[in-house]
Amino acid sequence: MSGRATAPARLVETALNIRGAGAVEAGELAFVARLLAQATLPHSDPGDVAAFTRRNGALEMFVQPTPGVGVPYGSYPRLVLAWLTTEAVRTKSPRVVLGDNLSGFMRELGIVPTGGRWGTITRLRDQMRRLFSSRIGVQYDDDATGYALRQMTVADEVDLWWSPRDPDQAAVFESVVVLGRTFFEAVTERPVPVDMRVLRALKKSPLGLDLYTWLTYRVSYARDPFAVTWPGLHAQFGSDYTDVKDFRRKVLRELGKIRLLWPELRFETPRGRLVVYPSPPHVARLPPAGPAKGGKPR
Repeated sequence: MSGRATAPARLVETALNIRGAGAVEAGELAFVARLLAQATLPHSDPGDVAAFTRRNGALEMFVQPTPGVGVPYGSYPRLVLAWLTTEAVRTKSPRVVLGDNLSGFMRELGIVPTGGRWGTITRLRDQMRRLFSSRIGVQYDDDATGYALRQMTVADEVDLWWSPRDPDQAAVFESVVVLGRTFFEAVTERPVPVDMRVLRALKKSPLGLDLYTWLTYRVSYARDPFAVTWPGLHAQFGSDYTDVKDFRRKVLRELGKIRLLWPELRFETPRGRLVVYPSPPHVARLPPAGPAKGGKPR
């Protein structure tokens, strides 16, 4: 394909690649944590807050930032978390090596390195700093079934030695993240398999990333159709959007992209709700031993 492809053309190209080879066959198998498929980070900057909270039924997640650093938000921390989870699942270790140089790591996420104050390098470094310095708490509170609480540090140790001025330069020292033990256990416990090509294709929309991972998770165990009202979906994913009607329009736009990338997904949007029918999972669940040779997660 010559010239710069338009967004729809890039989506079509990705969809054709997926049809030609599944995630395992293409070496694009990735994983997301079940927790982060159900409750998500903010889409936009919530500002200087003591904590950000997201609720999904009886499940509530809260993110506590380090003072002066801020809450992680947007697509970048979602992509980083998927990459970290994939590596943690693959190596079965909380110690994750990020690679020799910044450019290589960014390309794994589908991000083109650009400099300057508002460039992708600056934005990614800011979001990684926010993410790694945060604490995440999860509580389940249901009068009928009980109460559970987990509080987790995302990272116990972080060493980033890449050069932002020369992102292609190999660092003298390894860039490494050591995930917090409880966080490592949470993200690697029965993670949801996804296709990294889809995450890259949807990288400009945190809402699209959230919908894809949530639908992948829900469809993986759904035996019957399930429905969610637009206000219910808004409460789960759309606290950044004040207007439910505007949120619905944005969801429908992202669902159109997801359907192109995952044509087997069956859903309808009758008046007032989203209905999802049992569908083939986008990436089949793997046995506990992990992917076969040749299907190594990236």
